[in-house]
Amino acid sequence: MKLKIYNQNCEVSGEMEVPDKFFPKKISQSLIHQVLIAQTNNERQVLAHTKDRSEVRGGGRKPWRQKGTGRARQGSIRSPQWRGGGIVFGPLKDRNFSQKVNKKMKRKALAMVLGDKIANQRLAVIETLSWTEYKTKKFSACAAEFEKKIFRPAEAEQKPKAKAVQRSLLIVNAEKDNEKIKFSARNLTGLKLISADNLNIYDLLKYQNLLIGKAVLADLAEKFVSRAQARR
Repeated sequence: MKLKIYNQNCEVSGEMEVPDKFFPKKISQSLIHQVLIAQTNNERQVLAHTKDRSEVRGGGRKPWRQKGTGRARQGSIRSPQWRGGGIVFGPLKDRNFSQKVNKKMKRKALAMVLGDKIANQRLAVIETLSWTEYKTKKFSACAAEFEKKIFRPAEAEQKPKAKAVQRSLLIVNAEKDNEKIKFSARNLTGLKLISADNLNIYDLLKYQNLLIGKAVLADLAEKFVSRAQARR
């Protein structure tokens, strides 16, 4: 499969060959859903916590003697039936929502989503993304150029009379620590910039359009194909 490579001015600067084996022939929605749920559950923070009777302060002595008062026997004022007492079946902070997913499944789901974006003209390959100044306005104009020339025509064919679609763009950059790109893109609505190491299924599904670096896509394809051949 041949993909066009664009420069920062949204001009075609060449082509790159991507192995067909990188993209699965069939898309499994159940596999993508499983990987997505596992990722969201692994990132889930367990904040809700209620105290049981051993954690509630007070109640060190017996409120009254066992017999002779005519009242029900009580051992502590911090028992669950008392006001201010412990909670019996409340949520606890030691809950574990994590799910394990094999690396092979993650890579396959990732390849499925990338292949679907290519088929629907939602993926564009950029040669390199280098920024020399802290300019949010210029970075927004650069992103808008790609949306107008590459991603918007596909939307126009599907919905010719539809209203203007809001920006939904994910940019995957090969460089990890480029502060000028980071600070130029962080305040833009509907746009997210991540490094190649942080590429994940959640962001790929959340953002409609994908602008990925040439080196990132080539590295992903090489790793996926070489590992698949090694298993054989």
